Amino acid sequence: MSTTSRDKIEADISRTREELRSTVDELSDRLSPKNLAQEAVDEVKIAVADLKRRATGEVRSPDEPEATRTGWILLGTGAFVALTVVQKIVRKL
Repeated sequence: MSTTSRDKIEADISRTREELRSTVDELSDRLSPKNLAQEAVDEVKIAVADLKRRATGEVRSPDEPEATRTGWILLGTGAFVALTVVQKIVRKL
């Protein structure tokens, strides 16, 4: 094997390792519990803002994000949990 082809193979391996390292770092960042929780909070905030607009009759401006299905599900789940907790507290009184 010539030195040139060996150098090329080593360079390819090095480049592939760097790409893999970058991909793993990106996946780790996307899937970190802290980031996932923040994304969920952001989704709920958007859904709450949309709910407020619907209640007041306001129209969503084009630059505001639209609530997603995930946001609505998380908002509904949070509301259900909150009502369940309040109900248990009231029953104990």
